[in-house]
Amino acid sequence: MTPSAAPPTPPLDPEQAVYARWLARGNQIALAVMLGGFAAYLAGLWSPLVHRRDLASLWHLSAREYLQRTGVPTGWGWFGQLGHSDMTALLGIALLAACSLPALVAVAWRYGRRGERLAAALALLQIAVLVLAASGIIGAGH
Repeated sequence: MTPSAAPPTPPLDPEQAVYARWLARGNQIALAVMLGGFAAYLAGLWSPLVHRRDLASLWHLSAREYLQRTGVPTGWGWFGQLGHSDMTALLGIALLAACSLPALVAVAWRYGRRGERLAAALALLQIAVLVLAASGIIGAGH
């Protein structure tokens, strides 16, 4: 009995290919920053906010207690602490979360150039929702 061949995959729309290309590149960059920051943290290349030797004694704490004891900033406060190796690793995570934004901008631009106003508007609306969510303006009961 021979295994059945997988059905052929339909070709991607040009916008899907552009979105996928931008998303893949963003993921690669974010992963590199995350791994580089983590490696710098482990190697002790520059000072962290929370030293590795202290982590084991902090793991059992709730998030609130951890923040109180370590003084790690909340919200976007970490961005001002990028000079610390542990915060640099967080930059990679933030980039990973945001890598759909440039992909959406590229797709919105293509739709706009082609005159597909509704599709462009929907892509721009998605961008606005993501930016609003990341801004912290809308809180979830905090």
